[in-house]
Amino acid sequence: MTHLRFDSLSLSPAQLQNLRALGFETMTDIQAAALPVALAGVDLIGQAKTGSGKTLAFGLPLINKINPRDFGAQGLVLCPTRELATQVAHEIRRLARYQSNIKVVVLCGGQSIGAQIGSLEHGGHIIVGTPGRIRDHLRKQTLSLERISTLVLDEADRMLDMGFIDDISHIVGHTPAARQTFFFSATYPEDIRNLSLQFQRSPARIKVEDSPDSSLIEQRFFICHSGSRSKSVETLLQCFRPDNAVVFCNTKDAVRDVAAQLRRSGIAALALHGDLEQRDRDQVLIQFRQQSSRVLVATDVAARGLDIADLAAVVNADIPHDPETYLHRIGRTGRAGKQGLALTLLAASERFRLDRLADDQTSPLSCDALESLPVNQATLPAPSYVTLRIAGGRKDKVRPGDILGALTREEGVKGGAVGKIDVTDYAAFVAVERGVSSRALECLIGGKIKGRKFKVEKLKN
Repeated sequence: MTHLRFDSLSLSPAQLQNLRALGFETMTDIQAAALPVALAGVDLIGQAKTGSGKTLAFGLPLINKINPRDFGAQGLVLCPTRELATQVAHEIRRLARYQSNIKVVVLCGGQSIGAQIGSLEHGGHIIVGTPGRIRDHLRKQTLSLERISTLVLDEADRMLDMGFIDDISHIVGHTPAARQTFFFSATYPEDIRNLSLQFQRSPARIKVEDSPDSSLIEQRFFICHSGSRSKSVETLLQCFRPDNAVVFCNTKDAVRDVAAQLRRSGIAALALHGDLEQRDRDQVLIQFRQQSSRVLVATDVAARGLDIADLAAVVNADIPHDPETYLHRIGRTGRAGKQGLALTLLAASERFRLDRLADDQTSPLSCDALESLPVNQATLPAPSYVTLRIAGGRKDKVRPGDILGALTREEGVKGGAVGKIDVTDYAAFVAVERGVSSRALECLIGGKIKGRKFKVEKLKN
């Protein structure tokens, strides 16, 4: 891992100060390789996976070229999923906060297009969105890309896998030819090469080998009966008792079945899959990040771009079909020098998949019978926090400090009992310690935020 510092780059003092305030002192490998090239105005193909710091690698050069006094769209980031677009926009806002009045607009399906049109009427410097919804706005002529100076295709390989090639080509055709174009992709298939030849000018190609450090991840494999996957996941969680875990399934139906089984057994579990409405998907991710649910059950597509700090364990309810997906899944644990745990279930007929995984690893992989694990009947303890949802967000000028003040004033709760606070456009979410959740709910319902009353509810987990 590199130890190059951000102050070795030609960034403004205000930008460097903001990076330090955000906790960024040294660059990751993809940042150290990509930033000097990108800041020099060169087109770029960056091959790196989720969690490698690629958002900052393209976010800083993108922000560097923004003229705050011009409220036309100057930067465009295309993402394969709504979750990734939301996460990218959040990170860009943090990176841009050293400048005043930089507006980032998220345009994704599953959200009201009318509200998006209203937001665009007030201008937006940086647009982050999914190809389908961006194309919708171009068709309605509610978005102009004539002044785009930087175009980013984030997880470009995934967008091609999802069939967005025509949408991407249509969108790029509405941008100036003189723009700077970045492709970021976990893989480099022939389709990406063809797309690069069509849309980029002599791009620099940077590849970072960022496979998970298997020495930090304990990998365990267990044979189970194919008809009892949901119960087998429960057995693994009860035995190993991780503080939190993401359970991966290969299908949406499996996600529903596993999450339902865990909840029946008293384990706080949330499901994340493509059939959920956008509001519900955002809410699920926020609850898990706020530690008000111990387990997130998800498909690979729904969890694309998901980056959870300090994830104790990954559980594969279904063994992935290819080694790359397996490594991508388990690489979400064991980060930043911390130990991680990866537990995988497979049927006896799937033993050949284990052999394929072993080919890509230095240490041999073996499996045990699930019945060999000691039985632990004690239910996992309830999550430390409860999430409260407030029906007011950024559009209502609600800020985290306003919520904290409403909770702690007079006979409220102590500040130390308040956890993470997330504010979205139309709602806000605050985590409070379970023991004071009822009192916190009373404070918010009975009091005011920004001088106004808002509907407040306690979310189930």
